Amino acid sequence: MMPEPVLLKLGGSIVTDKRGDCAVDEETLARCAATLAAAEFAGLVVHGAGSCGHPEARRYGLAHGADRSNREGIAVTHEAVGTLNRAFVGALRRAGLEAIGVHPLAACTAEDGRIVSFELEPLGLLLGLGCVPVLHGDVVMDRTRGACIVSGDQLVSYLAPRLGLTRIGLATDVRGVLANGAVIPRLTRSTASALVIGASSRTDVTGGMQGKVRELLELADAGVSSHVFALDRLGDFLRGTPHGGTEIVPEGA
Repeated sequence: MMPEPVLLKLGGSIVTDKRGDCAVDEETLARCAATLAAAEFAGLVVHGAGSCGHPEARRYGLAHGADRSNREGIAVTHEAVGTLNRAFVGALRRAGLEAIGVHPLAACTAEDGRIVSFELEPLGLLLGLGCVPVLHGDVVMDRTRGACIVSGDQLVSYLAPRLGLTRIGLATDVRGVLANGAVIPRLTRSTASALVIGASSRTDVTGGMQGKVRELLELADAGVSSHVFALDRLGDFLRGTPHGGTEIVPEGA
């Protein structure tokens, strides 16, 4: 029996050092790649931008849109996130996975900051061949703003239901969604409304953990559960064993 395909998101803060400009953490990439290869990973990977993209997007004000005055930032930001994507794809391929980079800038259109279209057929065909598409947070063209930043988390909430992926995991630099320092094991939209989720203190134009929870609740509204856990529990998630993190589930599940 073929393994159920997984949509795995790796936070930008765990594959880069956000204190530097495009400081790729090659050691962590290699460790992630080895874990995925050992699990015979099948599915799609999304990674955040971390220090490869957030500083550039902030410098050019792309979170607020693009026009002729700051259009240079589209290329600069895309090239930065592309650098990380190439490094990640290289690590996965060295570990033995048939990974291939897919860039949202070329496949995605947004409107007022939200994805409205994505060319899905190539992703489905790649998955059908046993390839591992590797996507990333990116600058994309926007019908109303000119351009905008689409986070890896928004890619997860948009792509998972449309590709029929139901095993969703987000590896982060924290143990899960926290309240008063403790992991919340299970989260729904109604329980989340009573919480104040901390935003990242580092440069992040996409909202930190607040942004993750917001996107994953959208996914839960579509009937798909997801998991947030620490990177060192990635193997547990892939094996389907307890990972000590948070499961975000549809209301009433």
